[in-house]
Amino acid sequence: MSTDVAPRAGFGRTLQAEWIKLRSLRSTWYTLACLFVVGLGITILSSNAAGQAWETATEAERLAWDPTGRSTMTYIVAQLIVGVLGILVVTSEYATGLMGTTLTAMPRRTRVLAAKVLLATAVALVAGEVLMFAAFFIGQPLMAGQNVPTAHLSDPGVVPAVIAGGLYLGAIAVLAIGLGVLMRATAGALATLVGIVFLVPAVAGLFPSWMSGVFDFWPTLGAAAPLGTVPDPDFPHPWLNLTGMCLAIAAVLAAAFIAFRRRDI
Repeated sequence: MSTDVAPRAGFGRTLQAEWIKLRSLRSTWYTLACLFVVGLGITILSSNAAGQAWETATEAERLAWDPTGRSTMTYIVAQLIVGVLGILVVTSEYATGLMGTTLTAMPRRTRVLAAKVLLATAVALVAGEVLMFAAFFIGQPLMAGQNVPTAHLSDPGVVPAVIAGGLYLGAIAVLAIGLGVLMRATAGALATLVGIVFLVPAVAGLFPSWMSGVFDFWPTLGAAAPLGTVPDPDFPHPWLNLTGMCLAIAAVLAAAFIAFRRRDI
């Protein structure tokens, strides 16, 4: 019986220690504040421009109009800020030399990294869901004031789309943690994250058609498809795309755990 209790208590203490470190970092609170200020700012700007976009839209564009997707569009910038949060959870300790102290106090590296992943993911997931619902409730009235079609939570597919936004941001936080462990440097991890979520999707259309099949399976290309209520013909199974991204992130995280256990620090 004592053998079963000790590991749980040990992980609980590790979790508590990591939580103290996470909430004591100024960068954590600065990043979360930036997430909401910038994220909601993007929502306000996008919603205020909805009237003009609707007036100049073609008939096909009006049929594909997605007020929910316009509110959740804030994920484009929010994913980068959430990524910074996930990266700093790991790289801030490497930068200050605190990682060596942490591993001396708790030699079980898997337990340390698991605690970091659990806490950072929980914070990113909660913050992401709050941001997405706030963006929806702020964006829809602003669009309604411009006499453009809006959405309500009771409309089909709206709640799953808003929830998907928080799940997407939580997954990006896990990816950022994995990259932070593998790179051990904020700049390198952030550059890699930008390449994965921004650069590759942006340049995918520049390659020859015979290479398009490769980019069809790039995880972050279709993972944001569930954030809207209007079906995207390029991604007929949006939740499958999001699941695929999560599986790819799980592979990155598994590599991070292996590297974390084998390195000296």
